[in-house]
Amino acid sequence: MITVLLVDDQRLVRAGLRMLIEDTADLTVVGEAADGIEAVRLHAELAPDLVVMDLRMPGLDGVEATRRILAAAPRAKVLVLTTFDDDDHLFPALSAGAAGYFVKDTEPAVLLDAIRRTVDGDLLFSPALLRRLITRALDAPPRVPSAPADLTPRELDVLRLVGDGHGNQEIAERLHLGVSTVKSHIANLLDKTGTDNRVRLAVYASKIAH
Repeated sequence: MITVLLVDDQRLVRAGLRMLIEDTADLTVVGEAADGIEAVRLHAELAPDLVVMDLRMPGLDGVEATRRILAAAPRAKVLVLTTFDDDDHLFPALSAGAAGYFVKDTEPAVLLDAIRRTVDGDLLFSPALLRRLITRALDAPPRVPSAPADLTPRELDVLRLVGDGHGNQEIAERLHLGVSTVKSHIANLLDKTGTDNRVRLAVYASKIAH
């Protein structure tokens, strides 16, 4: 069972998310917070598998709450769910350590899938946001790598699929591999390419393609 902490200052939004999540067999809500301070406290108390985090809240906002949660628990997973899809909100959330970013008009089934996949180790974004992240990175001045990456043919296959935005399960199905094998390849890719998260790995893959 995947445990979820809901963080949003609107009670109606939290109620809707709780109903959606608890209508599934493998997800459950273990707590709710209406602001960032409460979110940090409840995360320390409940240790949920995932936090669904709003950004605009009174007092401590979602970006700073995310930063404090991850400072205390580096393996924590925070999935942002917000009204705002602009760069002024997106990039601070990523810098704070969010493992995904979705807007509130996301289809319910997509959000539920994102919760499961984020807990499983994927780094997920709405497709339009992922395209913007990659485009912005490609437009930035190139960074000279410290050493060339020595990638195997299978690692290159995985890398290309990461660059296309596929998650672990999709990569496993396309390459006829186990999910655990895909995770192992991605861990090797992060090490060999000098990237520290899946978005930067996707950007790296896009630069290879270009």
